[in-house]
This record gives sequence, structure tokens and C-alpha cells, in this order.
Amino acid sequence: MARFTFRLPDIGEGISEAEIVAWHVKLGDRVEEDQSVADMMTDKATVEMESPVSGTIVELAGEVGDQVPIGSALMVIETDAVEEAASPATEEAVLEAENPGVEEAQSPSPPVGEGRGEGAVPQAEAPVATPHPDPLPQGEREQEKKVLASPAVRARAQDLGVDLSQVKPAEGDRVRHSDLDAFLRYGSGQGYTPARSPRADEAVRVIGMRRRIAENMAASKRAIPHFTYVEEIDVTALEDTRAQLNAGRGNRPKLTMLPLLIVAICKTLPDFPMLNARYDDEAGVVNRSGAVHMGMATQTPAGLMVPVIRNAESRNVWQLATEIGRLAEAARAGSIASGDMGGGTITLTSLGPLGGIATTPVINRPEVAIIGPNRIVERPVFRSDGRGGETIARAKLMNLSISCDHRVVDGYDAASYVQSLKQLLETPVMLFAD
Repeated sequence: MARFTFRLPDIGEGISEAEIVAWHVKLGDRVEEDQSVADMMTDKATVEMESPVSGTIVELAGEVGDQVPIGSALMVIETDAVEEAASPATEEAVLEAENPGVEEAQSPSPPVGEGRGEGAVPQAEAPVATPHPDPLPQGEREQEKKVLASPAVRARAQDLGVDLSQVKPAEGDRVRHSDLDAFLRYGSGQGYTPARSPRADEAVRVIGMRRRIAENMAASKRAIPHFTYVEEIDVTALEDTRAQLNAGRGNRPKLTMLPLLIVAICKTLPDFPMLNARYDDEAGVVNRSGAVHMGMATQTPAGLMVPVIRNAESRNVWQLATEIGRLAEAARAGSIASGDMGGGTITLTSLGPLGGIATTPVINRPEVAIIGPNRIVERPVFRSDGRGGETIARAKLMNLSISCDHRVVDGYDAASYVQSLKQLLETPVMLFAD
């Protein structure tokens, strides 16, 4: 038998370490070549690691949430080979992991199993679902099994800590939800108290994407003096335009408000270059961008991600709608490419129908501005009747929020920009004029 050391390969340009966000194996497991063994997260993406050989896992590098340097041992696999082997890794990565003198390299982590007491390696297992604690003694549980009830009623009773054998059905022999409700209402008079609370307290470790979000948001609020400006926009005509475009869209994607808003943002930004920029804190330089690389804040099961639409100013509404759909689907599926992340010059964030009255979005550092449309509501407004008087009409109104870095953007500039954006959105024919 021989031992194969699987070293973490270079999984991203300029990446010196990666975080373990999930183990798909545990000590003692048999793995086959190309089998998925772990998910590793860098600053840009989550990468699935596959075993280069077949064998048995005998050592693991750490636990979920730990950082592993590029080139250091991720796991050790016992194989049937005669001689000990090492996994392929770039020469530079191996040197960085083993030579503390290399620039930017940290002192290498101890080999797997060292520095953890008696040479032992903690077993790093993927999270395993914990069974519901059974609030009833075994004898009572056997008695409850004889009670007629649906699986949903049984699950609810178990969550509440109720012994179904104590619940008397109102009709027949089967316990229903209504019987359980009646027992909960009146059972306390007979000395009943729930065996436990419906949901137990739990401590959830902040790792992976959620930790990245926490770190980035904290750094943004700590380093950037934010201010937010909110304006109301009448989008009645814009919504009518959107409906007309969708009616004749054919096989093209259905338009939401976002592609139209991006077109308006791109058309107005050239007159306000300080908003389409990135601030280099260390160099003290504001890099104003000619192109608009639009970040799209996207909610995913793993947390908030911000994929980027490159050169948004060069795309029409249909191309923007297609790209928005592609990026959102890839982000939510966890298959977003590293090339679609990072490098944004301004970000758009939207909660859709949950948009609320107004938002104060946090800037996506090192950008200097973020724009957030809010929920569209219908309200009566006064309009000119064309004869010097006024009439009441129904209008679709939307508040638009913008947060800016006050080190770079003055309040007057932000307000002027939003007013320019407002004028364009309220006259949507101008969106399609050269």
C-alpha cells in the first residue's frame, strides 16, 4: 500500500489560499478517480475538487471553514500503488507552500495531521442531518404508532412534543389537524405542557459565501462614508412601453424593468463619470471607466452574488435581458464562471416585488455607487388637463435609491444624476433615440 498526497492545485489567478466550504468524503471512505471530494471557495468562485486517484481517505486537511494554502496537502489517500506519490501541482504553488521565503507566501501550514495533538487529524465530515430528538419514552412511542393519523399530523405532533395517544378524535378513529388544534387549546387544563419548543436554538457557523458577504459588507461600511438619495419616478409611460415591447417580442426573452433601467443608466452616465468608477484606497486614485460594467446583485441559495454584465452600454434591451437571465441562472445554480465575477464599475440591486418604499443599499466596494429601484405602486396624481387646470389620474410610481461614496461623489452630483435619469425614464421614447 502507498499513500498519495493530494495537494490543492492553483485554482485561480493570484489566489494564495482557498476555503473549505464542504467535504463530500470523510476519513475511511473509499473514493474513485474523478470523484468529487470537496468544494473550495476563492474570492471569485466555488470550485469542486475531484480525486485524482482511487483509494481510501486516511487524512484530511481541516474542517469546513478552514483556509488551505495553494500547494499544501488537501488530503492523503491510501492507494494500491507500490511507491508514495504526490498529486500534480504547479511548481510555483509547491514552492510557495514549502518555502516561506517566497514573496507573499505565508508560513506553510503543517502537513496534514501535524500540529493538532498526538499527530491526530480531526475528522472533517460533511454536515449530517441530525434526527429529531424523540420527546417520548419508547413505550409511549410504540403506543402512539397505533394511533391512526396522517404523516403530516404525526410530524406536527412530534414537533410540538404531543403524544398522539392522548388526543381524542372528534370523528372516527383518525386524529386530524383539527383534533390536534383542539388538544392544544384545551389540553393545558388537563396538565398538558409541550415537551419542547417547536424549534431548538442552534449555532450556525458563518462560512463560505456567507462569510465573504459579511467580510465585504463590513469592509464597505467601515471604509466608505455612505450617503443615500431617493427620488420618486413616474414609470407609467415606461411600463406601457415595456408592455408594447413584450407584446411583439416573438422568441426573445420577456422584458422586466431592469433592462430598460440599465439602458437609461448607461445613457446618462457619460455626463457623470465620477459615478462609473472604482476607488483605489491605497493608491488614492479614482479610476473612471469609459465602459459600463454593470454589477447585478443576485440572491442565490448560497447568499448574495454580484455577476457583471460587461460593456452594458453596447447592448440593446433584448441582449441585456438575455444576459441578465444567463447570469442569474448560473449564479443560482452555483455554476457562475470566474470571468463573470468582479471588475464591475457600478452595481444595480433590485428586490423585485419585495422592493419596499425605499432602500439604502451598501456600495459594492471598490465601486463608488449602487442604484436600487424599489417597488412600483399605483397612486392618484394631479396632471395638467391642457387647459390651465388639473385633473386626477392613476399613475405607476417607483422610488429610486442611489448610495454613493462621499469621498468621491458629492450630494449635488448624485442628485443631479438621478434627476437626469428620472427625465429619461419618464420619457421612454428617448431610450431608443440616438
